[in-house]
This record gives sequence, C-alpha cells and structure tokens, in this order.
Amino acid sequence: MTEIAGPVHLVGVGGMHMSAIAQLLLQQGITVTGSDIRESALTEKVRAMGGLIQIGHAAGNVGDAKLVVTTAAVGEDNPEVAEARILGIPVILRAEMVARLMEGKRVIAVAGSHGKTTTSSLIAFILSEAGMKPMYLLGGESVDLGGNAASGEGDWCVVEADEYKQAFLEYSPEIAVMLNVEPDHLDYYGTAEAYHGAFVDFAQRVVPGGLLLACADDVGALGALRAATLQSGVRSETYGLNPRDHWMAGNPQISGTRAAFDAVRQGATLGPLVVHRPAMHLVLNALAAVAVCVHAGVELDTIREALSKFKGAHRRMEVVGEKNGIIVMDDYAHHPSEVAATIREARVRFGGRRLIAVHQPHTYSRISYLWDGWTTCWGGLDALIILETYAAREQPIAGRGATDLARAITSPAASYAADFDAAARMAAELAQPGDVIFTIGAGDVVEVGPKILELLR
Repeated sequence: MTEIAGPVHLVGVGGMHMSAIAQLLLQQGITVTGSDIRESALTEKVRAMGGLIQIGHAAGNVGDAKLVVTTAAVGEDNPEVAEARILGIPVILRAEMVARLMEGKRVIAVAGSHGKTTTSSLIAFILSEAGMKPMYLLGGESVDLGGNAASGEGDWCVVEADEYKQAFLEYSPEIAVMLNVEPDHLDYYGTAEAYHGAFVDFAQRVVPGGLLLACADDVGALGALRAATLQSGVRSETYGLNPRDHWMAGNPQISGTRAAFDAVRQGATLGPLVVHRPAMHLVLNALAAVAVCVHAGVELDTIREALSKFKGAHRRMEVVGEKNGIIVMDDYAHHPSEVAATIREARVRFGGRRLIAVHQPHTYSRISYLWDGWTTCWGGLDALIILETYAAREQPIAGRGATDLARAITSPAASYAADFDAAARMAAELAQPGDVIFTIGAGDVVEVGPKILELLR
C-alpha cells in the first residue's frame, strides 16, 4: 500500500469529492490544508475536523505540503498548482488520490450517467447496517450515513465512480455497477461514441475474479457490457424488469410515497422489498444495490430492513419546507432525463397538485449539447422559471443562454429570472395553497428554496 505523507494540500477542497478526500485523510491522522473560492458547509465541515482551510487561491497556501491534489477543473494557471510545480511538489488529480486511499480495500464502484449518488449511498448504508463498516466516498451528502465519506475499518470500499474526464478509469473494482449510459459531459468527450467508450473501458477495469453488474433495461449500459472484453475470470450479470435478467424486480408497484417489488435471482424469488420513493428508477437502483450486497455477503433480511429505512442523499427529492399549504422541494437533476424522472416522481407523489419549478441551467456547454432535451423535458409542470446559468468558469455560447432556453420551452411556457431574489419572488407570487415548488439544478439553486419560504411567510 502506498504510504501517504502529509501535509496534503487540496485545491478546491469545498467540492463534494474533494471534501470526501479531506475527511478520509484527517480520519487517518494525516495533516490536511486546502483552499476554495468561497466558504461552504463542506469547507466548514473539513475545518471542524482539523483541516486548515483558506478562502481564495494563493501561492502561499501550499505551505510545506508534501502532495497537492487538484480537480480536473483546475488549470495549470492556478497559483497553487503553479507554486507546487516550482517547488517540485507532486501534483495529482482527485481520482488518483481516491485510488491511493482505496488501496487494500475490496472496491465497489458505482458508475452511470444518473443515479450514482443514491445507489452508492444505499450500498454503503446497507453494508453499514450489516455491521461491515465500509469505507465510502460519495458524490453527495447521505442523510442516512450523516455525510459523504468515512474511512471505515471493514474490507469493503464503496466509491461513486465519476466519469467526468475519465476519473473512474483510475479505479480497479472487485464489483462494478453500470446503472445507465446516456451522453453527457460532451464538453470533454466531444462525441457520444467517446463517452460510451469510456464506460466500456471502465467495465474492463474489473479485477480478475470480480463482477460486472449492468442494467439490461438501459440500452447504453447493456451496450457497454456487450462491447467490453472482460479480464480473466470476471463474471457479468444483468438486472432489470425482465425474467431473462440474473436479477429482476418482479411485480413492481409504484404508489403515493413508496415503491414495492420482489427481488428475483435467476428465477427464484428472494422476497418482497420496499423503498420509500415512488419511482421506477429507484426500483432499479435499489435492485442493483440488493445484488451488490448479496454478493458482498449481506443477508436479505438485513437488506430489507435497511431499504425500508433508507432516506437517500441531500438534494434528491428533498423537502426544504412548507408554508401556507405550499411545499418547497429541492432536487439535483441537471440532465433532461433526470429532470423528466423528477417530474414523473413528483406527479406520483403529489397527484393533481400544481407543480412549479425553478431551474438553474448548469453550464453553457450542457445547455448546448443537450438542447433538444432541455426544451422538451418539462412536461407535467404547471409553471417554470429559468434562472441565469451556473457558468462554472465557462464563457457564454451565443444562442444557448438561459434567456434563449426560456424562450424555446413551450410546455409549459417558461419565464426568465436574472437572479435568485427575482426567481424566489416570481415563484412565491405564482404559488397558491396546495402547490409544490421545486428548485432544480446542480449549481447553487439550492439557495432559492429558503428565499421562497421566507417570502411565503
């Protein structure tokens, strides 16, 4: 196992994945310093655990670091990266650091265009409930586990395997899950074919004797499984809603606030299971978690009890608050398929109540390469407000801004809001008792929900 010597300096320590690294290092007694452009709940969490965190990037922040870790989004012109180069301090990317932290563990890596955080959180929670004390690194804050990372003394490590800039190709899992493969991050990959190819490469990373589990109901995941040349001794299994699959969700029942199904393994019914989200994609994610945990040695009764208690991750169909008979919800959806799934689930959960959404587009490039999807994924809403784009260091693309998107969406007709205050005011003015308001997006749109509640008061 590669020994990690501190101090370790993390550039962008307030990010979800980077803060997870910081927490694991601190739990292992390694000194951590870090920087980010602004304070957040995650920088505060790392600081409270003993990390020395600076706000703003400056060469002096590197200090006496023995290793600098950065994200793919940080360029060589960052003053801390530049200083590390001058001083001869090794600079590595986040995924390589994660791979080092996982050395010696039996790795469960959960990949997919959608659903990674929920599924990896569920697997980590089931293993924890089984007393197996897993290490985990999640791409969101788990309500059930109380955070997004733990070093865990057990044999297993659950990692959310992020495909952005091929990060997941640093991992060598014993169990790999492919939930779905639908083109995304084309600002990096360029083509849908290149994106799909990365998942084929990921499948081929499973270690000899390991398991690749893929959703047969998803064309992309099944295609990646079929295209992969697996290492010697690697088994492959499929899961889905068809009896042909190794794992099937039999007799799925979606209603009100829950989904129930029978776990079926190669034709043999293992027993009934319930998850407290009324959505078919949650049934499939739960089935994937069941298959993984059975392979990891967890008894079905333990899995059933954990599923029944599972609340999920923050920012996934999360209740922000309620005032005057109006419910405010928040969801992280930032791809048209995710938005459509969120709206379908909301319709089941809230029946005929009016649904209003405030959406913050995430990057100009994502608006551009998913344009057709973004203009057509809002069916089922009664009103929609489009916020100014969360740019994330990108420059505007002509004809693909938030105002362009608002004009292009016709079902329902969308309005544009230049800032959070305007969006909150518009949503509060639209809302009537009985309505449900969603804030939707991967940026900082989460800050709008509390503003809406304040105006409703």
